[in-house]
Amino acid sequence: MPKSSAGKLNGAKRTGNASSNPDRTPTAKAKAGAPNVRSKATINRLNMYRTKVKRSKKGAIVKGGLAVGQTVKDMKAARVQPDRRWFGNTRVVGQAELQDFREQVEKTTADPYAVLLRRHKLPMGLLASGGTKKGRVDLLRAESYSSVFGRKQQRKRPKLPTAEIEELVQKATASHDKYDEATDSNLERAIEAIGPRNYIFDAGQSRRIRAELFKVIDSSDVIIEVLDARDPMGTRAPHAEHFIKKEASHKHVVFLLNKCDLVPTRVTAAWLKVLSKEAPTLAFHASITNPFGKGALINLLRQFAKLHSDKKQVSVGFIGYPNVGKSSVINTLKKKKVCKVAPIPGETKVWQYITLMKSIYLIDCPGTVQPSGNSEEEAVLKGVVRIEQLRHAEDYIEELLKRIKPEYVTRTYGIAMWSDHVDFLEQYGTRIGKLLKGGEPDTNAAAKLVLHDWQRGRLPYFVAPPDFEERGSKAAAAPEKSPLAANFPLPVRKQKLTGMLLAHEFVDEDAGEDDDDGVDADDAEGEGEEVEGEEESEEEEEEEQSDEDDEEEGDAGPVSAVEAAEVASAVHFGKAASAKAASAKSASAKAAQAQGVTAVSKVSAASKSASLSGSGAKRKAEAQAAPTGGAVSWEDVFDEL
Repeated sequence: MPKSSAGKLNGAKRTGNASSNPDRTPTAKAKAGAPNVRSKATINRLNMYRTKVKRSKKGAIVKGGLAVGQTVKDMKAARVQPDRRWFGNTRVVGQAELQDFREQVEKTTADPYAVLLRRHKLPMGLLASGGTKKGRVDLLRAESYSSVFGRKQQRKRPKLPTAEIEELVQKATASHDKYDEATDSNLERAIEAIGPRNYIFDAGQSRRIRAELFKVIDSSDVIIEVLDARDPMGTRAPHAEHFIKKEASHKHVVFLLNKCDLVPTRVTAAWLKVLSKEAPTLAFHASITNPFGKGALINLLRQFAKLHSDKKQVSVGFIGYPNVGKSSVINTLKKKKVCKVAPIPGETKVWQYITLMKSIYLIDCPGTVQPSGNSEEEAVLKGVVRIEQLRHAEDYIEELLKRIKPEYVTRTYGIAMWSDHVDFLEQYGTRIGKLLKGGEPDTNAAAKLVLHDWQRGRLPYFVAPPDFEERGSKAAAAPEKSPLAANFPLPVRKQKLTGMLLAHEFVDEDAGEDDDDGVDADDAEGEGEEVEGEEESEEEEEEEQSDEDDEEEGDAGPVSAVEAAEVASAVHFGKAASAKAASAKSASAKAAQAQGVTAVSKVSAASKSASLSGSGAKRKAEAQAAPTGGAVSWEDVFDEL
């Protein structure tokens, strides 16, 4: 064995002045401080890159190859486990099986109600069809220059999409029928230049807002698009949906119909059936004290957290138009004010994280609007623009009056008839005292008040879904199920809409019959379920309150119907003072009962819904008295309420 190799293996220093020896004796040039002399660390690093095998005189490997560190490992003979499986048939995946599996994966990813588990462990780049980019075709190889141009050019038959003249005529006729001159971008049109476009109509379209939207999409595992139940299709964000479907198809999208208390129940049910074909859809009413759909939404988020149990937490992003209630939904889920809210668009400026549970985080996003997607009237009536910034607010009242039924306008403002929107504003301005100098009504100020009522939901209005009358009938056909849902049926769960309190009283044409069937939803297992860390439900509190009242009044003898109804209504609406006053009238009520004068006060359903919704004295219905011949028990009174 060479002396240098033996010295290295024994741990001694190598001798010699070779450039690959880190222990070489420095020369006079190196001692003088020459800059190009290799240091010891540099020599060791360069030696590490050399993998060539070095052998001794006897042929033993000294360095490189099988040498690990500075020692040589003795290789033992490798043996294969004697197993019959090595000699049996093996499973081979061919192109047919791979294509079948690729089709199944595409169906699963396209189904909004199916979740592809362990996505990161699958080679999605190989399974996705059509994902490879085609390179540029080299035309000179296919057709040389001399064969196309010059004396030796070859005349080729032109490539036509059809083989026969009749087929060409049919195709030209079909394209002519589909042609629309209004959508042709190649035509020159005269632009009606009324004046410069006001910057306030570009709200929600800035680069900063779009950057906030993309940050929320990138940071979220589940994306909830909040829609206004009055106009769900008009408040959708198609540009964001297209981006999610193309660039982030692995993220879950859920539609949330907020402000369902402003539309009839059957309209909400019809929209749920329409939107549920594209993505899971839930009805919701954002309110900290009296919410609707809170339990269904939290159950859905818990299901997503269980499906992604490999992650430490699941982030849920809320996107949508301005003033649709994204921050209000988060406050409802937290049961306290954690996001700044206001009945005006653009209150949320930047995105923010909120912790809902240990494994679920919520992300609030500013409202975004698709660029050049709305006219000025649509931008104002969709709640995108702040009303106080409008210069001529009366210009948008004409379109507003076209969308609302005259019955609702008369009931809200007390104006029976009007010729046009200007006449309506003059009557309304005179009625509320908005006058200018000389006693002329201020139509601009009156128009802003009407637009404020429109944005805040004080005017009954909704957009009916397509085929609304057919969908409202009981004989409507059931929606088609996806192939995956047909092969693997799951237990059907429905979100009941019967417990939702409406803020308006609609006419019979809009309200229709109550639909108690509900809507299919995988996530709506039970309304009113408690969230971790919350207090008792309102129903349990009402039951405890009724039990306490039973114990207090148990020793007072028989209670008359009038007294029972008055005390029960006072307790139900939380008026302790009224309850005491009603108890004080028991003596006079008993005397009246002894004389044979009895009456039962029944509270109608209209008064109940109006009182619970907090509409005030305007919507209190008069109690209808029905004479009966006996006393009423507490259970009957509470059932009636």
